[in-house]
Amino acid sequence: MTTRPDPVRDADAETLALARSLLAEARYAALAVTDPADGLPGISRIAFGLGPDGVALTLISALSAHHGALMANPACALMVGEPGEKGDPLTHPRLMVKARAEFVVQDAPDRAALRDHWLAIHPKAKLYIDFGDFGFVRFAPISILLNGGFGKAFRIEPEAL
Repeated sequence: MTTRPDPVRDADAETLALARSLLAEARYAALAVTDPADGLPGISRIAFGLGPDGVALTLISALSAHHGALMANPACALMVGEPGEKGDPLTHPRLMVKARAEFVVQDAPDRAALRDHWLAIHPKAKLYIDFGDFGFVRFAPISILLNGGFGKAFRIEPEAL
């Protein structure tokens, strides 16, 4: 039996620059969670941004299904990168980040700074950011995979970003 070579390569400087750009420019992401009711995966579109410290961040309502799923099991995955206006959507770069969700408590010392930062990149959130059921969630990366298009898959160490 012959084994195939691993098609996923280690990241180089160009790959890291692309991954950083995808994260920095993303305002939305797909969030994959495990539904605690049945153990099956579920996906939600979430507001997304990088916090002042460069860590992936979202603001979600405790009323959402993905909030409950993350509370029950903080293991999750994010997908950022949107298809371009032209061409095959599968040729456009996207980044998958496997992560652990970390809830920011309402009285965290840095919550005010997170709030101000979030509103700078998501100004429409001003309508609901102070509602009691909304809170920030940080995503601590565990592993990262960049798909730069057909035949362009790269592994990225979380520390590299």
